[in-house]
Amino acid sequence: MELNTIRDNKGARKSLLRVGRGIGSGKGKTAGRGNKGQKSRSGVAIKGKGFEGGQTPIYRRLPKRGFNNANFTKTFAVINLGDIQSLVDAKLVKDTVNAEILKDLHIINNIKDGLKVLAKGELKSAITIEAVAFSETAKAAIEKVGGKAVSVAKEVAPKGKKTKSEKAPKTTRIAKKLAAKKAK
Repeated sequence: MELNTIRDNKGARKSLLRVGRGIGSGKGKTAGRGNKGQKSRSGVAIKGKGFEGGQTPIYRRLPKRGFNNANFTKTFAVINLGDIQSLVDAKLVKDTVNAEILKDLHIINNIKDGLKVLAKGELKSAITIEAVAFSETAKAAIEKVGGKAVSVAKEVAPKGKKTKSEKAPKTTRIAKKLAAKKAK
């Protein structure tokens, strides 16, 4: 036996059916795609999801209305206690861990709505951790080894509301006329 004579057993690999090779092949002419139209052509991806043949679909014709709770959800940058312990072991952090330090070390990419600490892994060092949120188990584990879990509220202005300094003073038609007369 020689390497160049080795072959698969007969029938082990079935060859692909070559479509569009004449009527006698069984998959000639339309190549199994039915008849005319957009879907019989190549490069067409009509996935469903309200496709209405070029007409604007109903989900785009109707206005968005009502309350959507997704607008008010908070997304946190998450870190586990085991990850914090590995940073302490590598001597990258000393006594305090917060979102800015973790971002500088490229542990988290984006602070988002703040840092949340979860309890996966084990913490052995007594360090201070500043975060917006802690899981109950994580907080208990930090305090068990003698560390501090400091809750830091992230200052975020409410959406759509302006502070008193940002609001423009109310002007009425009469006040505008008086200001125009004074300017003359």
